[in-house]
Amino acid sequence: MGFFAFLLLGLIAGAIAKLILPGKQAGGWVITLILGVVGALLGGWIGSALFGADMNEFFSLESWLLAIGGSLIVLVVYGAITGRNKSRA
Repeated sequence: MGFFAFLLLGLIAGAIAKLILPGKQAGGWVITLILGVVGALLGGWIGSALFGADMNEFFSLESWLLAIGGSLIVLVVYGAITGRNKSRA
C-alpha cells in the first residue's frame, strides 16, 4: 500500500474511532485525524508483529480493522493523558 493510501486509511480510521468512542475527547477533528494516522501505523505494526497480518491491501477488512483498532488505542491513551493534565490544573 502506498504512502497516500495509508494516510487516507489512517484519516478515515481516526474519524471512525472518534465516532465509536463515547463522550467528548480533548482536541478537535484535526488532532483526531492525526492520531488516527498514528493509530493506523500502530495497528499495522501490532497486526504484523502479533498476527502476521499483511497491510498491503487497502480494501482488506483486516487492514481496516487493525487501523481502526490502533486508532482507538491511541485515542484512549491520548484522552487519558489530556484528562489527567486537566484534573491537575
